[in-house]
Amino acid sequence: MERRGFLAAAAARTAVGANDRVVLALVGCGGRGRYVAGLMREAPGAVFAAACDVYEANALKAREWAGAGAAHYKDFRCVLERKDIDAVLIATPDHWHATIAVLACQAGKHVYLEKPLAHNIREGQAVVAAARRAGRVVQAGTQHRSAPHIAEAARLVQSGELGAVHFVRVWNYVNMHPRGIGREPDGAPPEGLDWDFYCGPAPLRPFNRKRFLSTYRWFWDYAGGYITDYGTHRFDTVHQIMNAQAPLAVSASAGRFALEDAGETPDVLQATYEYPAFILSYEACNLNAHGLGGRTPGMRYYNARGDEDRPNGMAFYGTNGALFIDRLGYEVYPEPESAGWPPPRDATIEYRTRRARVQGADATRLHARAFIEAIRNGTPPPATIEDAHRATSVAHLGNIAFKTGLKLKWDPGREEFNGQPAASKLLGRRARKPWDLI
Repeated sequence: MERRGFLAAAAARTAVGANDRVVLALVGCGGRGRYVAGLMREAPGAVFAAACDVYEANALKAREWAGAGAAHYKDFRCVLERKDIDAVLIATPDHWHATIAVLACQAGKHVYLEKPLAHNIREGQAVVAAARRAGRVVQAGTQHRSAPHIAEAARLVQSGELGAVHFVRVWNYVNMHPRGIGREPDGAPPEGLDWDFYCGPAPLRPFNRKRFLSTYRWFWDYAGGYITDYGTHRFDTVHQIMNAQAPLAVSASAGRFALEDAGETPDVLQATYEYPAFILSYEACNLNAHGLGGRTPGMRYYNARGDEDRPNGMAFYGTNGALFIDRLGYEVYPEPESAGWPPPRDATIEYRTRRARVQGADATRLHARAFIEAIRNGTPPPATIEDAHRATSVAHLGNIAFKTGLKLKWDPGREEFNGQPAASKLLGRRARKPWDLI
């Protein structure tokens, strides 16, 4: 049976009735978790009965939002023990994603797991294996999969309208110079925070506020920087548009050149991925927010702040034209017709395809609602856990290539490097006891 057919059959076995409630718990009650939970609760019959966070202040905010009768917990295992909870929304820092997701699957819960799927590739493999065994809806928070304009762009490329596409570029830019996330001395955790539990499977470090809440992504213990944060979304979209699954080789260069902060991840990173039919170039830059210049009047662009910048996006360079796309829309720039090199300088220019612009929107609301509908109706989720694992793995491969300084040869079937033991050691890590639960 095809994998997506298996997902549909498994979901059908666990679908709830059309008039039944879907009872949820939020695990990880920061800003993103509460935002997605709010959108999810817009679906008919979706109710949140519990909120869980190692930081009591956030758990109490979420419990108050959830309403009368909702409970709050510090330990996510208390949530998983409750038989009345059908599903969990996991929005913790990255280093906790895999452990909670695997145990939620084992407890028979439906799971919505924010990206990136896991802290490392081995943990991602564990999530995929648990999801396959569970027979429940396990949806990744890669919301581009629910965006109509991205699905339309995929049809455009795969139809051949853009011509042959053999080069793809992805970029994530932001100007954090010079202070970055800043610096603070180590100190005592704030009241209500279980810092040992927060560190969990990661090494136990002295408390530092920069390792907590919104700035944790800049530390290797918990995340992988811009490439695992923003890059994962865009790698998933590249796979969707190019109908691809994994690179065969990767190399990377990076460094911390100018940021005067406490972070560890690079402020500039460039990774080159060799797919069977195209080359993908990824750029992350924390020292400039321009990215790609040139904007069309009236179009909205994701995270744009200036008059000309495009700080985040993807470009697909075809023989007939170029497709520039981000979370909020896309544009097609046609290639002039020519007869080889040098191109003719005729006064009349004909183009190989049509100029187009399509304004889309952030699809998080659609994506959150689709999760509830998948539970209710037994339909496959729009973002499978396998797709998310493959996209997250691309980000991890870029970081591993940077850390080793090697051009890595990747075997997608085995999910292993070919004869490169130094790189293979970075595919996972030993979780700290007693949090080595998967």
